[in-house]
Amino acid sequence: MTSLTQHLSKRVGQAFEANGLPAELGATRVSDRPDLAQFQCNGAMAAAKIARRAPRDIAADIVEALSGEPDIAELSIAGPGFINLSLSGAFVAGWIDGAAGDDRLGVPLSGEGKTVVVDYGGPNVAKPMHVGHLRASIIGEAIKRLFRFSGYRTIGDVHLGDWGLPMGMLISEIEALHPDLPYFDPAATSFPEGSPVSLADLERLYPQAAAACKQDPVRLTKAREATAALQAGNPGYRALWRHFIAVSVSAMKEDFSALNVDFDLWKGESDVDALIAPMVGGLEAKGLAEESEGALIVPVAREDDNKEVPPLILQKSDGSANYATTDLATIVDRMAALAPDLMLYVVDQRQALHFEQVFRAAWKTGLAPDSTGLEFIGFGTMNGPDGRPFKTREGGVMRLGLLIGQAVDKARERLSQEGIGQEYGQEEREEIARKVGLAALKFADLQSHRLSNYVFDIDRFTSFEGKTGPYLLYAAVRIKSVLRRAGEQGLEEGPLLPPEGADLPLALLLGEFATVAGNALERRAPNELCDYAYQLCQSFSRFYSDCHILGETDPARQAGWLRLAGVTLRTLETVLDLLGIEVPARM
Repeated sequence: MTSLTQHLSKRVGQAFEANGLPAELGATRVSDRPDLAQFQCNGAMAAAKIARRAPRDIAADIVEALSGEPDIAELSIAGPGFINLSLSGAFVAGWIDGAAGDDRLGVPLSGEGKTVVVDYGGPNVAKPMHVGHLRASIIGEAIKRLFRFSGYRTIGDVHLGDWGLPMGMLISEIEALHPDLPYFDPAATSFPEGSPVSLADLERLYPQAAAACKQDPVRLTKAREATAALQAGNPGYRALWRHFIAVSVSAMKEDFSALNVDFDLWKGESDVDALIAPMVGGLEAKGLAEESEGALIVPVAREDDNKEVPPLILQKSDGSANYATTDLATIVDRMAALAPDLMLYVVDQRQALHFEQVFRAAWKTGLAPDSTGLEFIGFGTMNGPDGRPFKTREGGVMRLGLLIGQAVDKARERLSQEGIGQEYGQEEREEIARKVGLAALKFADLQSHRLSNYVFDIDRFTSFEGKTGPYLLYAAVRIKSVLRRAGEQGLEEGPLLPPEGADLPLALLLGEFATVAGNALERRAPNELCDYAYQLCQSFSRFYSDCHILGETDPARQAGWLRLAGVTLRTLETVLDLLGIEVPARM
């Protein structure tokens, strides 16, 4: 199975080929005028330039070639040569029956045999995750799930920030406050298993250390010395640093779990430190890196650039590495360990130039072969009502856990206002509120194109009306309720009769899932899945209003409508799962 438009594109393409024209001219899409036809093909317009004939004459030839096809019920030509097509009800009904028996609902395994690494999340050790991590986590998770669903071997890597000056700042701050700890004893060979600092300590100590280093050059020098000693292998510093990581990662996993986000790898910048020296030395020996003002650089500008692209700084003039160096070494590590066909970096759009430099340097130096895709998946900001990046009422950066909690609290309030689920037990009500709150948060973020900024409005996002996560969940739960009641009455689904009323638009929309999933994958655009899910819910609502499933007196039609409802639920739940949204059993 594929989608209905893909099926038609193949048929119409064959008709173009039969007339000596390229098959790709047969590309068919959902009609802009559903009142005239279900689908349209505009290929005759482009074919006119090739064949040097009037497009309407070419369209007439294509229509003639398609006449008599049993799956096509109507064919017509509009305007200068647009081809309008509608499928037969029997064919559409057969497609729904096929979807009911297809685990993948017509979506092909386009990525079989290929590996993709998705780099997203990007939290820093010793710093609490905040609202700025929300978009990377949600968008990255959705893209990863979409690739996995499409058959790719998919590896999500959180890529921790754990190996720079901030670590030296913390170590030197703790040493200044508690010099008697064993981590600072040069003679010590063993260290406590328990951490001397909690997450709350780290959250307090890091800004304290950063402020001290900014005000006092001596403190900054000590922080740099501690960073160098840590990276050189000082055993006490390494032991203390491992505590920082353990405490931080434990808290990160809580936040990520609350978002229904998970990673296959929990690697950080430190994991590639040993690769940096041989990588830099190798590039220098091959003449692929050159000296400039004491630094070692890789020129990455191209003649066809329409803007300035500065060289990548591989090694600073003081001999130290930077983020670009670490990112290149990470590519080396991934190529050696995973041999991916594609690496996707889901990062704030403001980092676009940095990654352009890194990718160009990787390809130019051969650290990544030309055949390996390196893609930057940028995103805009989540803003407050003032149009600026979202802050707390006090003007600070909101912790991610607090934001999630607010969404769940608001969802609980909405459920109470709407009288939804109040007859259930406390534990189930809380679980429903959690799922509704996260659906509100995630769908609000994902429904706009990732490059767009959006304004965070918790009241609007948690509404059960309009294009919101809670509306989608309520629609899915309503379908579940219909199917559950049908089962209680002993009703079973059966083949769909040729649709002719409100069941037809729903069936046609279901027939486009493979195209929607394919486009979302190709464009790295979860918002297209959001649009589709909303359209599906609206279409089912119209169908349910016009076609009274449980009250239908024709057993065959009733059985077919139950099948249509079942395929709708499976499709909607599949789309929501790709978005990382969980559906309650009932509401």
